[in-house]
Amino acid sequence: MTRQLEGSSHRCKFFSLTETPENFTVVLDEEGFKELQPSEHLQVESSVWLPLNVISNGNASNSSQAVGVTKIAKSVIAPLAQQHVSVFMLSTYQTDFILVREKDLAVVIHTLEEEFNIYREVGGEYSAVLSQDVRNGFQKNGKEAPQPTVHPVLIPPNQFCVMSLDPDTLPAIATTLIDALFYSSSPKEGALPSQDLDCIKFFSFSLIDGYVSLVMDTEAQRQFPADLLFTSSSGELWRMVRIGGQPLGFDECGIVAQISQPLADSDISAYYISTFSFDHALVPEEDIVSVTEMLQQHRKEPAC
Repeated sequence: MTRQLEGSSHRCKFFSLTETPENFTVVLDEEGFKELQPSEHLQVESSVWLPLNVISNGNASNSSQAVGVTKIAKSVIAPLAQQHVSVFMLSTYQTDFILVREKDLAVVIHTLEEEFNIYREVGGEYSAVLSQDVRNGFQKNGKEAPQPTVHPVLIPPNQFCVMSLDPDTLPAIATTLIDALFYSSSPKEGALPSQDLDCIKFFSFSLIDGYVSLVMDTEAQRQFPADLLFTSSSGELWRMVRIGGQPLGFDECGIVAQISQPLADSDISAYYISTFSFDHALVPEEDIVSVTEMLQQHRKEPAC
């Protein structure tokens, strides 16, 4: 679950639901968590997480530049990995959220304050956060982060779309959305996630501060009214790089960096969505061959 630095006293403002072949991953704020009924089927990660996102002074980025998590790979993801900070990534149509454990906040601010001006959102207003505000309990790591595990990747053949939706039209597609998430056919029964001959089921919906973001494959997209969904002007398609041969857990650091760093070095755009068991990077379809070769080479390189 996540907790905003200063939560609202009413209704959930941060909600994300992602379906994968293994399970559903739900990320929501404290108000939303209170609405969940206790269940033996609900597995809750024990930590409280805080969502951070990078705003570039309101300047629109050049369309030829890489977008998504690659924009913050070197300035945010890599420095946090070096400080042993685990991150949970949630890219949306509008922005990228970097979720960090509340207990790591002092380390996060100390690590990023030289590169960024850091603000805390309180009731819709922003106030500057200084390192001394969170200095108590901060312990700088005295050694370099260990070489991270280079996890295996799976590249399914699905073509994916990253889209948004006017929140006012959400009721018009509510039935379709529920059907796509909970009732649509999944890949063949008995097929293992490690088998890359079949498409995998992946559908992500988020409603954060009134903004809707959707990630689905082209087969699922056909269920929705075309005039209600919108994407970038180029209407690009994306391919998925699924990270992990077995469930990754939440304690390991450097998983996001394993993918985002090589992509950033090659100026390749990527959206990144972490889930309870595995991580998923979406890259432009035209780059999937070079990305595949790059990751294969990365796995062959000896650890330092």
